[in-house]
Amino acid sequence: MSKITGHIYSFFSRFKFHIVIILGALIVGVLDENSFMKRIEYAYQIEDLKAEIQNYDRQYQHDMQQLKALKTDPKAIARVARERYFMKADNEDIFVLSDDEQPTDNTPKYETAE
Repeated sequence: MSKITGHIYSFFSRFKFHIVIILGALIVGVLDENSFMKRIEYAYQIEDLKAEIQNYDRQYQHDMQQLKALKTDPKAIARVARERYFMKADNEDIFVLSDDEQPTDNTPKYETAE
């Protein structure tokens, strides 16, 4: 038993600096809360969030232009009312066309089989 512990002690005494450096690199690189892997993950999250911010800025600019048009142009109000709320003038007919797939079975949608 003392022969084994002597070998282990000699191994640790011989490579103590190498072992400390390897353990330190593992802790800093992988295991720590502020590890390099976490930093890379956070960098990707930051890129995604910046892209999302740009999308929201573009949407905000578009909405502000629409709001400005709605405040100044009565034709824009009529256009929005017709597009979104299917409102119509007295002499018009509205046809709503849909590309949605219809169910292929012959049973009604809300019928229960009892």
